[in-house]
Amino acid sequence: MQNNTFSTLFVGQNLIKLKEVDSTNNFLKDLVSKSEPLAEGTVIMADNQFAGRGQQESVWQTQAGKNISTSIYLKPSFLPLNKQFYLNMAVSLAVSDALSCFVPEGIKVKWPNDMYYQNKKLGGILIENTLTGNSIKSSVIGIGLNINQSEFSDSISQRATSVIQILQRDVSLMDIMDKLFIFMEKYYLILRTGKYSILQNNYLSRLYNFNIPALYMQNGAFFEGTIIGVEDDGRLTVDTKNGLKVFNFKEIEFTHTK
Repeated sequence: MQNNTFSTLFVGQNLIKLKEVDSTNNFLKDLVSKSEPLAEGTVIMADNQFAGRGQQESVWQTQAGKNISTSIYLKPSFLPLNKQFYLNMAVSLAVSDALSCFVPEGIKVKWPNDMYYQNKKLGGILIENTLTGNSIKSSVIGIGLNINQSEFSDSISQRATSVIQILQRDVSLMDIMDKLFIFMEKYYLILRTGKYSILQNNYLSRLYNFNIPALYMQNGAFFEGTIIGVEDDGRLTVDTKNGLKVFNFKEIEFTHTK
C-alpha cells in the first residue's frame, strides 16, 4: 500500500504496486477472497504482467515497465443484473476520456471492450463480476493500455499501436493513471445515480464503426452491416440487408478487408 497524489475521492487512494504478477485481475481477486473487506477503489498496478488475460481467456501481451497493467476494485451492488453492461460503458468512457487527454483525436471504443486508435488496438478492458443473489457483490476491472511500447511482435504489429507510436514521445504512466482514475470516478458516480441515458449516448458517440457501413464476419461468412446501437445487456444491434440483427459477445468479428 502506498500514499499517492491521485486527484480522486476513492479510486486509486489505496494503491498496491507490484514489480511482476501473472495477472493484476487474478491478484486482486485473490486479495478480495483472503482479506478483510477491501476498500472500494483499491488499485493494483504491475510493472510486468506475464500472463495478462483478455476477454474470454485470450492473451494480453505487454512489455515490462512500458505500459499500463492495472486492476480496480469496485462494489456496484446498486446495479441491476440486467444493466451490468452499463459498467462496461462507464469504464470504457473513463479509459477513452483519459487517453483523449493525451491523444486528442481518433480514440474509439471497439465493442465490447477494446480501445482503438483509428483502426488499431490501443488497449483492452476485462471486467469480472462476482454475483450474490440478484446483485453484483464486487467487480474487478482489468485495464491494459499500450503506452510506451514502441515495437510489437510480428503477429500483432499490424493490428496494435501505442501512445508513443502515435505521439512519437514518451508519456508518463502515472499522469495517464491519474486521468484514468479521475474519469473512472466520474462515470462510476454517473452510473451509481442511474443516469443510463448519459452513459448510453456517450458510449455510442465513441463507438468504433457506429452508424458507418462496414464489413463483418459471422461463422466464417462476410456480410455488410451498420452498427446502430447497443442493448442494455450489451448485445450489439446491426442493420444488415436482411434486417436488424443482434449479436452477443464473440458472435461477430470486425474486419477491414474481404
